[in-house]
Order: sequence, then C-alpha cells, then structure tokens
Amino acid sequence: MGPEEQEAMKLILNASLAATVFAWNRARREDVLTSIQCGFSFLHISIPISDLHIYDKLKTNREQVLKQLEHTIGLAKSHGCRVSVGAEDASRATCEQFLQVAELAARLGAERIRYADTIGRLDPFSTYEKMLPIMAACPIPVEFHGHNDFGLATANTLAACQAGTQYASTTIAGIGERAGNASMEEVAQALRVMFHYQTTVDSQKTNQLTKMLEQILDRTSENFFNQPVMKPYFRCPHPYN
Repeated sequence: MGPEEQEAMKLILNASLAATVFAWNRARREDVLTSIQCGFSFLHISIPISDLHIYDKLKTNREQVLKQLEHTIGLAKSHGCRVSVGAEDASRATCEQFLQVAELAARLGAERIRYADTIGRLDPFSTYEKMLPIMAACPIPVEFHGHNDFGLATANTLAACQAGTQYASTTIAGIGERAGNASMEEVAQALRVMFHYQTTVDSQKTNQLTKMLEQILDRTSENFFNQPVMKPYFRCPHPYN
C-alpha cells in the first residue's frame, strides 16, 4: 500500500459517509498496521484456502497460513478493531477447508467470513449446492464474493442469497478486476423484484451513481465507451442433443 493509496483511504474515512468503511488486508502484520495508521477500525483480513493457492502459488502450507490469520486477527483485535475474514479461492477448496477457517475466525472474534469465487468458476447451480452445507454449519455470517469471468457474478450472488448467505459482495456497475464483480444495482433490483426481499438500496440513487461512474471512466478513457460494439449470437448446444 503506497502513499497515494493511503491518502485516498484517509480521504474516504474523513468523508463521513453513512456506511461502514473497512480496509482490505493480506494476513500480514505490515498490512494491518498500515490500515490502523490510516485510521481504520474495521479490517478485512484475507487468506488463500485452496490447495492450489497455498501450495502452488504461495509455496507454503495450510498450517502456516492459518497461523498468519491467527496472528493478524489477534493484532487487529489488540488495537480494538472489528474484523471480517476473507477466504480467497474458496470455490476451489472443499467445504471442510472453508469451515476450518470459519471456525478459527469465529473463535478469534471475527464478525463474518467471505466466500470468494476468486477465478469466477462457479455457475448458479454449483453455487447453490456449495453454499447450502456451508450455511448449515458455519458459525458466523457468510458473505458471497463473485467474479464475472463468465458473466455469472450476479446470477451466482443471487443463488448464494437463495442458499442463505447473509451478505452479498457487489460493486457499482460491476466494476472490478478482470471481468468485474456482481453489479450492486442488478443484485438489489433482482432481490427486490424477483425474490421479494426488502433492501435499503435506493434504485434512483444507484442509477445516478452509475451514470456518475460512467462519466468518470469516460474522462479517464476517452474512447472506451465510444467503440463499436459487436453482438455475436450463437446456438447453445443442448446437453441431451
């Protein structure tokens, strides 16, 4: 986290927003201390939980990763911070591996845990099937965080909500790394109209916010929204054909 990022985070905190603002951190001491120095009292601490990320990407082991989580949560709590935990690449981990992290997080005083489909591999059906047993056994509230690599982030988020997850991770207009994330306005409208859930999201204000974001992006990438759009159509093969 460089000086520019730290300055931006301080400005967000000082804006007196009607929202709970928290900082994303790796399970590293320097991340936690920097967020605290910026003024944050709510920290999100993320660790990888799939074998691929632990053994192949980070070249470490599960025991060491869990020790890092335990240390950094303890550090954050010692400074009076609230904590949520992120389970990175959860969709390529087992239910048991996710619950192991959730149980540790709960024992250490974390308020909730995020199930991240980091590479956007899930579909709505597998999302629902994976979340049901987790929701039946998880000791703390679960947040679902979807990526839109196959255009399914909103659908997967809705499936997770149907399975019982208490929090939905979204972004304005779905803006996010790679293909993006679940769109806040899409998720909120679908929950309200299709599933009759009560939300506190004001659709008029989200429309204004989306337009504002588009204008900002248009200024920073002048030709991005003015390129011709190709609309390819193809027939989906039926699995029984």
